[in-house]
Amino acid sequence: MIDYLLCFLRVGRLGSGETPRTAQVAASAAVFFFLHSTVDGSKILISTRIVKHTFSGIATLQNFDMNDSSDFDATATSSATQRQVRVQLTSKQEDIALPDNAGPILVPTSLRRYALSTLVNNLLGNDKPIPFEFLINGTFLRTSIDEYLTANGISAETTLEIEYVRALIPPLHIASFQHDDWVSSTDVLSATSPAASWASATISQGQEKILSGSYDGLLRVWNMSSQIVATSPAAADGGHTASIKAAKFVTPNQIASAGLDRTVRLWKYSEGEGGFTGTIAPQLELYGHKSGINSLAVHAPSNRILSASSDHSVGFWSTKKSDAPAAPEDLLPSAASRSSKRRKLNSSVTVPQRGPLALLSSHTAPVSAAIFDAKDSTVGYSASWDHSLRTWDLVTTTLVDTRTTSHSLLSLEHLPELNLLAAGTSARHITLIDPRASATTISAMTLRGHANAVVSLARDPHSTYGLISGSHDGTCRIWDIRATKTDKDGVVGESVYSISRKSLEEQGKSDTKRVGGEGVKVFSVCWDKTVGIVSAGEDKRIQINRGEGVLSA
Repeated sequence: MIDYLLCFLRVGRLGSGETPRTAQVAASAAVFFFLHSTVDGSKILISTRIVKHTFSGIATLQNFDMNDSSDFDATATSSATQRQVRVQLTSKQEDIALPDNAGPILVPTSLRRYALSTLVNNLLGNDKPIPFEFLINGTFLRTSIDEYLTANGISAETTLEIEYVRALIPPLHIASFQHDDWVSSTDVLSATSPAASWASATISQGQEKILSGSYDGLLRVWNMSSQIVATSPAAADGGHTASIKAAKFVTPNQIASAGLDRTVRLWKYSEGEGGFTGTIAPQLELYGHKSGINSLAVHAPSNRILSASSDHSVGFWSTKKSDAPAAPEDLLPSAASRSSKRRKLNSSVTVPQRGPLALLSSHTAPVSAAIFDAKDSTVGYSASWDHSLRTWDLVTTTLVDTRTTSHSLLSLEHLPELNLLAAGTSARHITLIDPRASATTISAMTLRGHANAVVSLARDPHSTYGLISGSHDGTCRIWDIRATKTDKDGVVGESVYSISRKSLEEQGKSDTKRVGGEGVKVFSVCWDKTVGIVSAGEDKRIQINRGEGVLSA
């Protein structure tokens, strides 16, 4: 029995000044897939035919290379003249998976991802085509099937299992929030954010908040309409006395911050009715570091904070005043503080001062980042300019393991399902490190693409394999560690999308990149499942980008 499927492919090239939403399509192609059902239930793709014609419409699959005619090489040739391979198409996503009884299909090895995507859409009976990516043995297909088989020494006589996932949808610019000074840090409070999840709090849609820490020493909480809901007090009223370098929501009602004044500070955040106004009030000052603090990690269920400092140490703190020891007297800001352990701000406000539970000292250079293990809060990791990644037992506050790399490490993120730590480096790349003692190699993979130091990392809330990085080159890059290429150093990861600063476009710059990221360096990035990708930088802005289903698990 021979069946055929008809599909209209919309293809075209964006013209100058056009966007994916408004681009007029130059051409389309009607593709006929002729499938022969065999006795064993499998299907053979015996031929395809492409009929091109001109029309006007909206581009829907703009993520593929429409200029690559090799996606359409299988034109009206029979199985007798084409090399073919039997493929089993699978997906882990239930809403796009083929029926369980869908058998293997014999397809021409000349097919690439675009033609495969068209085939899957037809097998699913989709009225609106979905762009798909394809994985073979955990790696994205970036060539024809034939080229992949040849490069990997795989026989065309075997059944090739190909997994398909939704393709990258470029994150669109949603909003930018203007500040008076460089923005060093950002965080999100939403229904899916850690702070809300830890507190089992409900954050209604539209009530999400963005937290920013700035070089002007102020914290700001913003609503999604780019309005400032609350601002922290100035130095004279209990605020930071120097630039803020890190800020996090601990819970929906508590914020932690740290900066160049060498302190970690806890704040009570309160909102008025409707969430349009709020206050940030000083709650606790933590002293212990002897130099500026570069980053913070918080874990509300255990009431713990980690700080990374330029004094070569990692601070381990309690968010509860009753659990924290007294502050070191020699680090308090004034003689009055040394005697009273607290600083009186005015007639109605006093701020308690406490010290660290421990200072973890082993690094020999500034510590750039410290984080909790995503699955075990009794384990911590730190990255340093001394090239090392260190693992800490936070119960005993002792060093467990040291991994030394070839470059200064500037940022850190945990990919728990993969047993990997991602570390951004001064050498412009990201190195993936297996921190387990049983690991035989230090670097599991290198991700390349940035043109300057990688100073911030955040994992993708949608995908086990996803990661976003912020760099001094003025871009954020989205990574899927299954997307690889081969270069002079072997197999390396490549980014699947790059986000530039909107501020350059608004200035009318024809080139949205600057050498070294001058004026647009990214200092911080956060990826929230609800709000999207939030980045902060030298352009004095918070920038929000969002794409539905950016990566797939």
